[in-house]
Amino acid sequence: MEQKVKEQLIFRMQENLPRVEKCLDLLTEEQVWQKPNASSNSIANLILHLCGNITQYIHSSMGHQQDLRARDLEFSTASGLSKKELYAKIESTIHGACSVIQACSIEELNRTRNVQGFTLSGVGCAIHVCEHLSYHVGQIALLTKLMTNRDLGFYEGLDLNAKNRD
Repeated sequence: MEQKVKEQLIFRMQENLPRVEKCLDLLTEEQVWQKPNASSNSIANLILHLCGNITQYIHSSMGHQQDLRARDLEFSTASGLSKKELYAKIESTIHGACSVIQACSIEELNRTRNVQGFTLSGVGCAIHVCEHLSYHVGQIALLTKLMTNRDLGFYEGLDLNAKNRD
């Protein structure tokens, strides 16, 4: 069971990388830093935020690396990284997190720890990262669709009307 849970967590994290890459490929360097309004974040800020969150919850908490997160900078940064650099940053962060999850013992997955003011097990941290990643990748996809007026084709070639089979 432990290995199956790890595999699913890793699968769900990695499936978001091509989606982020596709969005970045469709946008200009300027568009990735564009904020729709003062209350919203740019795609670049969302990527920086995801990297900070994943690093804090997985690399630091579960991988025992020092917690150096500067959360406010994730949102206040207004430029400085290209699309290629942003993608490399999230790709490296996610791959590193997947390695940490894969290497975790059952004790580490069950160990309770405090992260960002929350008390969670290692499994709780990993589930948080998966849902948080999917949430913000959805925002990245929506912003991309609004800017490009394009279907992103994340599910091209799949029959999403297929019925469940036991």
